[in-house]
Amino acid sequence: MSADWLSQLAPAHAPSPPAWWPPAPGWWGAGVLFVLLLPALVIAARWWRQPRRRFRRAALRELRLIRTSAVEGPAAARAIESLLRRYAVTLYGRDIAARLTGAAWLEFAGTAGAEQLAGEAGRSLLAAAFGGSGPIDRESWLTAAAEFIRRAAEGSRRHGR
Repeated sequence: MSADWLSQLAPAHAPSPPAWWPPAPGWWGAGVLFVLLLPALVIAARWWRQPRRRFRRAALRELRLIRTSAVEGPAAARAIESLLRRYAVTLYGRDIAARLTGAAWLEFAGTAGAEQLAGEAGRSLLAAAFGGSGPIDRESWLTAAAEFIRRAAEGSRRHGR
């Protein structure tokens, strides 16, 4: 190699440090994603934490436990009736739901969204839960209870709770 062509090369120097502005295109995409994702996460967290939804999820979870358990007959009726009472008191308050018994409770349950509870299924549920005689139809009780839990939250909004 000849030394004269090497002398024509520019002297060695380090490149200038990168500027902090404007950011690289990848950072622009991350910034836009963050701006869009942050409000979506806040909305999702607020939606998830709404009390009515939390209560409904907890009640449906407990109803699934009753469904999968080996509880039959009067014990199942008592468990379902207790769950429905607690759920109604939670949604509607003690003034409205806690004092209802018998036919008044069944009428309330029917107007709150569970028409099946206002009928024969509700009467047999109460009879079995409180020691009376009657048909034991666990599956119709569970179906009616699920309907009540799913639809009662809309009714509680109409009552201002």
